[in-house]
Amino acid sequence: MIKAEPVHNNSYINREISWLQFNARVLQEATCNNVPLIERLRFLGIFSNNLDEFFKVRYATVKRIVEAGKGGKNELGGIKAKELLDIITQIVIKQQSESLDILNDVKSKLEKEDIYIINETQIDESQEEFIRNYFIKTVSPALVTIILNDLVVLPNLKDSAAYLAVRMLMAGDHKQFALIEIPKSIDRFVELPKQGNKSYIILIDDLLRYCLRDIFNIFDYKTISAHMIKITRDGELDFDSDLSKSFIEKISDSVKHRQVGEPVRFVYDKTIHKETLQYLMSKMGIDDTDSIIPGGRYHNRRDYMGFPSLGRQDLLYDKIDPLPIKGLTFQESIFQAITKKDYLLYAPYQTFSYVVKFLREAALDPKVKTIKITIYRLAEISHIASSLINAAINGKAVTVSIELRARFDEQANIDYAEQMQSEGINLIFGVAGLKVHSKMCIVEREEGKKLKRYGFISTGNFNESTAKIYTDYTLFTADQRILKDVNKIFSFFQANYKIYSYKHLIVSPHYTQKSIFKLIDKEIENVKNGKEGLIRLKMNSVSSYTMIDKLYEASRGGVKIQMIVRGICSLIPGIKGMSENIEVISVVDKFLEHSRVYMFGNDGDMKIYISSADWMSRNIENRVEVSCPIYDEDVKKEIIETFDISWNDNVKARILNDSQENQYKVNDKEPLRSQYVVYDYYLKKLEE
Repeated sequence: MIKAEPVHNNSYINREISWLQFNARVLQEATCNNVPLIERLRFLGIFSNNLDEFFKVRYATVKRIVEAGKGGKNELGGIKAKELLDIITQIVIKQQSESLDILNDVKSKLEKEDIYIINETQIDESQEEFIRNYFIKTVSPALVTIILNDLVVLPNLKDSAAYLAVRMLMAGDHKQFALIEIPKSIDRFVELPKQGNKSYIILIDDLLRYCLRDIFNIFDYKTISAHMIKITRDGELDFDSDLSKSFIEKISDSVKHRQVGEPVRFVYDKTIHKETLQYLMSKMGIDDTDSIIPGGRYHNRRDYMGFPSLGRQDLLYDKIDPLPIKGLTFQESIFQAITKKDYLLYAPYQTFSYVVKFLREAALDPKVKTIKITIYRLAEISHIASSLINAAINGKAVTVSIELRARFDEQANIDYAEQMQSEGINLIFGVAGLKVHSKMCIVEREEGKKLKRYGFISTGNFNESTAKIYTDYTLFTADQRILKDVNKIFSFFQANYKIYSYKHLIVSPHYTQKSIFKLIDKEIENVKNGKEGLIRLKMNSVSSYTMIDKLYEASRGGVKIQMIVRGICSLIPGIKGMSENIEVISVVDKFLEHSRVYMFGNDGDMKIYISSADWMSRNIENRVEVSCPIYDEDVKKEIIETFDISWNDNVKARILNDSQENQYKVNDKEPLRSQYVVYDYYLKKLEE
């Protein structure tokens, strides 16, 4: 794997560099022999998709700092912004080169399995008729072909779309340039007719190369060539100040504007003719603050996430059936069950259907009067949304706090917001200056002369699609102490000039840092008093210098700190005099680790919180986040035991340290692949 030079100012690793090393861990999965071959291709797709989003957001942010004439050194872990752009580009060039080598290796291994990914030069006579017919019937009607010349202004190329840059050498050595937009409406991979046991795939790019003469048959050229290019644009949303527009209209306009945002990365086939490259770069206004990356023959390798299975289950992960939760059934009331005790759902090991079941029951129950829920990212076809609409139709007072600024899901949320609004649901569009990232729902049910509350709080989005691949905890509870605090947060949404106090929940932006510091201080004090100090954390990202400094303080105070961090980790563990008591691992495997858990030893009476918040400045200071205490002893035990399983992973865990080499955690214990063991853990619980 690519080894990054240590990039830090002795206390913190730069967050952008740390993120690139996370993506290197994703790329590692494409090289692993314990990952099935087709899944390895899909990890290459995930790596590429992640990189696209990185450039749209993080690279674009650093570029803005440069263009504003600021150094940005304090915010960027001790590196000047211009220097950081250069470092990022160099790391990405190396990673892209490595990913190409990995792709070629996987393709050669697929050939041993009788799966061939062929190009336009490898088409035989038996395949030619199929390809011609496919082009005429399916591809040609969807093509957008742009003929270029010096008099025509180049249209704005779409963000992250792939184009073939065509160069035709005409009579008299005149050159004619053109662009072919590769249609997104057509699958990138075309399955050709099988020949015996052999499967053949051709990329749509190569099919187009094969059919160039059909596309440009009106031109009398001597030679023709086509090379792929791709542009990535700044993904930040810019809002106008037109007071006559609704918030939905402003978000919608900003999403449309994103397609013509400033370019931040230009990727091209390194074999492209220099004259073609210079012509295109001048036309597109690419400058030295953009990341210009020579690549291979194919871009948009994110499409490999959708590589066809070809009926080869032996080259895919074994499918797992999400398990039921012991004590909950779909035939009986979930409200009655959680009146007796709290229940924990750990997706995707257990079925997310319990969340939908909860809302469906609330929608139908005549005694339910109100439903309040926060929504950040919805599935394309959302049973959550349909349940809420069903409840509104049945006369419930439904309030939905929907975050229209959920990055890259804005349009989907806008569409659902308009649909819910038309059905009479009361919508709250977040809080001015803050994103609502908390994951919670509360239902009020009339019981006797009183209203009793039921609800759930989660570490992840209420999204049926991501619940199949993201690991997240959801707590179902009828604990009135917790739900009273949840209700206060919804009151804050309605009147956010009022700042409420909370007895049980830890809520950003007003209380998270202070509350966490208090819990850490208690562990430091325990060590001073001769007791054990212990902190165990599981998160997606840790980049807040303030929170990191507090962990350093705890480490110097003798507190043992164990951290499982999937993505960005600006903290440097294992440094004498600063962080020698801190260990950090990262688990990257079949599922995306997404749950957030904070645990504090508390002199043997462990305090545990599940949370929507990572330890990033935005989560602590600029979002509404909720960390929920776990009071039920069975649920506590469950979280501790599943954390232990992840911590003891010695197959898919990488050690995070100053070297940033992503070395696997290796020991002499029996191999333990935590995601598989967690599933077995819940399987055994059903048998107890």
